[in-house]
Amino acid sequence: MTDFFLYLAYSILMLNLSLYAISFFKKEKVNGFFLLYLLFATIMQLSMEALYHLHKNNLFLMNLFFIGQMFLMGLFYGSLTCLKVQKRIIYSTTALVLSGIGIQSWLDYEQFFQYNLFVIVITNLSVIVFAVFHLYNMLTTVKKYYYFTIGLIIYLLASTMVFVVGNINAKLNNEVKFMLWTFNSILVVLYYLFILYEWKVSFFKNKSRKKMFF
Repeated sequence: MTDFFLYLAYSILMLNLSLYAISFFKKEKVNGFFLLYLLFATIMQLSMEALYHLHKNNLFLMNLFFIGQMFLMGLFYGSLTCLKVQKRIIYSTTALVLSGIGIQSWLDYEQFFQYNLFVIVITNLSVIVFAVFHLYNMLTTVKKYYYFTIGLIIYLLASTMVFVVGNINAKLNNEVKFMLWTFNSILVVLYYLFILYEWKVSFFKNKSRKKMFF
């Protein structure tokens, strides 16, 4: 069952990448950092899956994914806000978190190749803060990437809790662990569906409107 949701998530992610890339090259105002994030996520997800099937340790890729996600989301949300204070907070937070992870890896480089709860929590919470800034800004401005931001916050909050619970209860029986990872796989599918819906609302409808007037 978990495999079903995982492969469904990969399929939706690749569909999202294709649709946003087409819209980007047709100059439909797709944010470049967002497209780069989708490309990065696709490469990382497929790479982790490949290493898993080769029976290789892919935890370093998981840590790299969370770090890269925070970095790209920092650039993405930093490019969306017009408030200098928010830009400074976003970029400063990104730099501080990267420095903290760098120091941890320097002190104990093996942490980067293990299940690293510090990396997961600090990067996810940082992205949630960036997303909340954008959500707040949309109260008085045009709603850009609204559905994506909602989906991102829901996914990161729930997924982070799954990782924390899984880490605290390391001695959980296999059935409970299976339920947790299945739940997380479902969260990923829902998150990618939010991204797909964002494309439909922001770009597909715009394309349809243009056809009506020409």
